[in-house]
Amino acid sequence: MNTIVDIIQGLGGIFLSLINVYIWVIIITALLSFVNPDPYNPIVQFLHRITQPSYNLVRKYVRTQFNGLDLAPIVIVVALQIIIVLISSFLNSL
Repeated sequence: MNTIVDIIQGLGGIFLSLINVYIWVIIITALLSFVNPDPYNPIVQFLHRITQPSYNLVRKYVRTQFNGLDLAPIVIVVALQIIIVLISSFLNSL
């Protein structure tokens, strides 16, 4: 039984790490939007392909445009931080 708990905690740790990486990708994409990078740059295209589905999902349900500022990245980061806290508390309770 201990081995199963260790496997679940290991997979949970990997999942939490992936969520943290995605949070950093969102932060980098939001910062890049301030400098208006070359849209044909492959890195910029990759970042937009990774983040646009989550932005569109949030924009579908919540109005995120306020005075020309898009708050979708903040909403996503806060939601992911809540998910991290919930998953961490679940994994620690095992």
